Amino acid sequence: MILNGLKLHNFRNYGDEPFAFDPAVNLILGENAQGKTNLLEAIAALSTTRLFRTGQKKEGVRLGENEAVITGDFVTENIEIELKMKIFREKTTEIWKNGSRLRRLSDAQGLLKTVLFCPDDLSLIRAGATARRKFLDTALCQLRPGYATVLAEYERVLAHKVRILRDSEDNPSLLDLLDDFTWRLCHLGALIIRYRARYVESLSARAGEIHAEAAPGEVLEVGYDTVRTVADPLASAEIIEGQLLEHAQAHRAAEIASRSTLSGCHKDDLSILLNGLPAASYGSQGQVRTAALALKLAERDMFYRADGEYPLLLLDDVLSELDRKRQDFVLNRLGDGQVFITSCEEEAAPRFGAGKIFRIAAGRVV
Repeated sequence: MILNGLKLHNFRNYGDEPFAFDPAVNLILGENAQGKTNLLEAIAALSTTRLFRTGQKKEGVRLGENEAVITGDFVTENIEIELKMKIFREKTTEIWKNGSRLRRLSDAQGLLKTVLFCPDDLSLIRAGATARRKFLDTALCQLRPGYATVLAEYERVLAHKVRILRDSEDNPSLLDLLDDFTWRLCHLGALIIRYRARYVESLSARAGEIHAEAAPGEVLEVGYDTVRTVADPLASAEIIEGQLLEHAQAHRAAEIASRSTLSGCHKDDLSILLNGLPAASYGSQGQVRTAALALKLAERDMFYRADGEYPLLLLDDVLSELDRKRQDFVLNRLGDGQVFITSCEEEAAPRFGAGKIFRIAAGRVV
């Protein structure tokens, strides 16, 4: 999978800027706040249809403008594809593939596959459960198109149920709809849990192998924590659905009283252990960072195992946050696939072996 070119129009601090990339390593240099991360965010947006620094896509539109356009030309499985993402301040985002508008944003997820590693990811293990769910969902939405569709529907149904519970005190008749929405959440949740459980099982094995290379003598394990009545998250969807319903029904009165949804896979988490102990509580800063590196590099390998192609690897100034040993560990694994690295350190450029170097200042290549 190779991204040959990218065009940005009114995206973040870019006006009109074209890029032609090297098929191996691309180094993006510049001072802070010049647009390096914006470039990686644009690439990732074509892959995930989201902006990784904000939940509001309209924030990607350049100040004073009403529309931003990101256009990428890439090759996957010897097929040339052009993806165009149009972001509006006042309208819904549009995705176009080879000149035809796609019906849903989720239809574009996974056409261009990316793995992003940014400084925030070094805190993945000590962050809240939301960050780890996002880590799971971002990967699965690209790997499994059906997952993206199910997750989007789950989030839509969950929002409806939350509104029913929130407004039920003033309008009790809304509770007549509650059981139907609960059943739909359990049905969709069972599918999501099976997707996540299978992915985590493979991720744990690969991350453990990578971590052992970086830290011999330490054992990294990754587990999947979901609704406690789900005895086996790898069981059939029908079995999991029944167990989710059992849990939801047991909490029905509590949900009505609290006017919030207390049960479901939207509260899932990962358990990350080092030598059998929770890494977040017992791991040193260096151990936690090594574990985070292993998770991200394992994610990249999972994409390769699924498709036979490496995804684009986006490293957003992450190396400056690592000591020399961990920097070398990452750099030694960049021999395959296309890589984009941002850095403020001009003198470090020779270490990256870049095929192309882009120097960015004020949203322009200089």
